[in-house]
Amino acid sequence: MNEQIPVIREVDRGTARLLPDVDRDRAWLLTVDGAPQSYVDLDDPAHLEFEYVRRIGHVVDRAADPGVPLDVLHLGGGALTLPRYVALTRPGSRQSVVEADRGLLELVRDHLPLADGSGISVYADDARTRLEAAGPGSVDLLIGDVFGGSRIPAHLTSVEYARAAARALRAEGIYAANLADGAPFGFLRSQLATFAAVFAELALIGEPAVLRGRRFGNVVLLASHAPIDVAPLTRLCAADAFPARVTHGEALARFTGRARPVRDADAVASPPPPDGAFRLG
Repeated sequence: MNEQIPVIREVDRGTARLLPDVDRDRAWLLTVDGAPQSYVDLDDPAHLEFEYVRRIGHVVDRAADPGVPLDVLHLGGGALTLPRYVALTRPGSRQSVVEADRGLLELVRDHLPLADGSGISVYADDARTRLEAAGPGSVDLLIGDVFGGSRIPAHLTSVEYARAAARALRAEGIYAANLADGAPFGFLRSQLATFAAVFAELALIGEPAVLRGRRFGNVVLLASHAPIDVAPLTRLCAADAFPARVTHGEALARFTGRARPVRDADAVASPPPPDGAFRLG
């Protein structure tokens, strides 16, 4: 049994807690102001606890042949769950992680240290600022998981932001972002329209209950200039303990409907989740 004790620290954006998992040694849940942010098992970085993280993990698995190193830019750090996963499953990958909350980075560094030689570089910076400074065509995989509290900041939701992502990606690179919304999906549909204005190919991964509007939840948006091979992703996501559906093509266009792309001038943060949607306790 895990005998670690919780760690509580004030960080830049609230009160962070590292809570040990009583069933797994050296596994921790990170929350900020009660909202779950990350789960990491230091002994088994391949263990992805959160459903949406497993779905992005499937994208990592299909981004290249097994074991081939990737250049990855992570916008949003948390407990560095996905960077650790990439380092384990694709040794030799070069990864940069951007996290604006310096206090959170210090907490993770102190209590959840990275393994030596991980190939992961961590930067305290604004996600869009760092993205716009990335070299053209320098990234195979760009992962967006930035939340200020429980909302995605407005400046990470616009056409101008999508263009910066497209510029940083290689020709067959993939953008994968964690989004959160619920019916009537005004934010999600606007994001689909926004990225469709920049990228040739889109796909959406989500639980049927979320996509049918039965509850607020996370979905994963994929965007690429190259065709997205959805068949293996569909099989992987359908086999999860909480199966998800991959939507693309005409079905995704119908879901997007008449939504319009969002520009910097009129961008807004993602909607706040309903009380209790993600919070613990």
